[in-house]
Amino acid sequence: MDKKTILVTGAAGFIGFHLCKQLIFEGHHVVGLDNLNDYYSTQLKIDRLKELGITEVSTQLSTSSKFQYPFSFVKLDLTDYNNLDLLFEEYNFDVVCNLAAQAGVRYSLEHPKAYIDSNIVGFSNLLECVRHHKIKRLVYASSSSVYGLNEKVPFETADAVDHPISLYAATKKSNELMAHTYSHLYNIETIGLRFFTVYGPWGRPDMAMFLFTDAILNDRPIKVFNEGKLSRDFTYIDDIVEGVIKTLLSPNPNNQNYNLYNIGNGKPVKLLDFISAVEHSTGKTAEKQMLPMQPGDVEQTWADTSALEKDFNYKPDTDIQVGVDRFVEWYKGYFSIEY
Repeated sequence: MDKKTILVTGAAGFIGFHLCKQLIFEGHHVVGLDNLNDYYSTQLKIDRLKELGITEVSTQLSTSSKFQYPFSFVKLDLTDYNNLDLLFEEYNFDVVCNLAAQAGVRYSLEHPKAYIDSNIVGFSNLLECVRHHKIKRLVYASSSSVYGLNEKVPFETADAVDHPISLYAATKKSNELMAHTYSHLYNIETIGLRFFTVYGPWGRPDMAMFLFTDAILNDRPIKVFNEGKLSRDFTYIDDIVEGVIKTLLSPNPNNQNYNLYNIGNGKPVKLLDFISAVEHSTGKTAEKQMLPMQPGDVEQTWADTSALEKDFNYKPDTDIQVGVDRFVEWYKGYFSIEY
């Protein structure tokens, strides 16, 4: 496979970090971008970057990895169009992967402006740079949250998604519409990936995997919403990264400029079974605090990934217990915990 110059936005985030790491391993020249906001621990983001050889983060245009990696990092917000345009001028990107976004469903209930700025204005700026610098392909993160209260499962990309129940979901649906417009008007290949629940080492502290492990190992009760009557399409990070790279670098499978795919495991796991896997891995029994459904949440997610399998040979295969074990091992090491 030809070596590419690739921009990854959200490079200090959970998925972005793992994507950069794998692309570097495969020999591509990767430029990572992140604004290092404080939605969750900036230290965790900085520590991810250190794993990639970025030991000092500054606002200069780019910082190169201290390792012999073809990797550079720039601290930049997508709302800063002028400097974003300069970055595109400096590097002749072959493809762009946009993972930068204000994440979190519940946070969007209290901080709506953060979602408009990052997910709408920021994405618009990125589309303009892709257009003017004649980037051939943009892969971007959408979300399973666009399915809202859809009751038909598994979720298919052909399903109607006109009834989001959080502003986060609404911004992700907006991204899909914006991408469609640019694909149509400017002949740009755009691939939207509707991510389902991703977990694994270096995961986000606001996600269930981190919250449950942290609470169980520290003898605190875990919060179990909707009395535990939830299921999620939990997907291990390595499987996700493999799928993202295929959409970034494989030939266009259908000669269409605009494509949308679900990217998940295709096998929903009951929340209580997921908790059992964490208990098994930690060797401790969770004290469960049963709570009602949270605003903006849904009872189940389940991805129909058949289109991604057909077009890009996507085959997630990490067993849930194996993935949980790897996360718990990372968590103990990261926090220097011995049990």
